[in-house]
Amino acid sequence: MSDKNPSEIASKMRDIDIAMLSTHTDGGAIAGRPMSNNGEVDYDGDSYYFTWEKSRMVDDIKRNPKVGLSFQGKKAFMVAVEGEADVIKDKAMFKKHWTPDLDDWFKDGVDTNGLVLIKVSAVRAHYWDGEDEGEIKLNGAKRH
Repeated sequence: MSDKNPSEIASKMRDIDIAMLSTHTDGGAIAGRPMSNNGEVDYDGDSYYFTWEKSRMVDDIKRNPKVGLSFQGKKAFMVAVEGEADVIKDKAMFKKHWTPDLDDWFKDGVDTNGLVLIKVSAVRAHYWDGEDEGEIKLNGAKRH
C-alpha cells in the first residue's frame, strides 16, 4: 500500500480525458456512461461534467447523489472515486469550467437551453499504479 497525495494522483491523471460516471438508477441498477473531464485534472477532489438537464443521469443524481467515477490512464494507472454529485445551473459556474471543445456538443455555449453542470465531490479515491496501490481520503462532499 502506497501513500500518494492528491497532487501526485492529479499529475498522473492529466492525460486522461474520459471518466466513467456511475449512478444508481430508479430500479436500483448501477448505470455508467463516459464523460469528458474537459481537461480539468488538477485534482483536489472535485470533478466537473456538462450534460443535459433532462438526461437520465441527472434524474439518477437528483434521486441519489452518491456516484462513482472510474479513470484509466497509461501503463496500468487507474483511479476509482466515490463521491457525491450536485446538479448546478449557475452560468457563472458554467463559464468557469467551459472549454472551447464543448461548443461541439452545446451549440449555444453556456447559454444552451437545458445545460447543467455536474459537480462530483470525492470522498475517497482508490488508485492502482502498476503494482503500487493505495487510497486517499478527500474533503468529502463539499457543496458549491
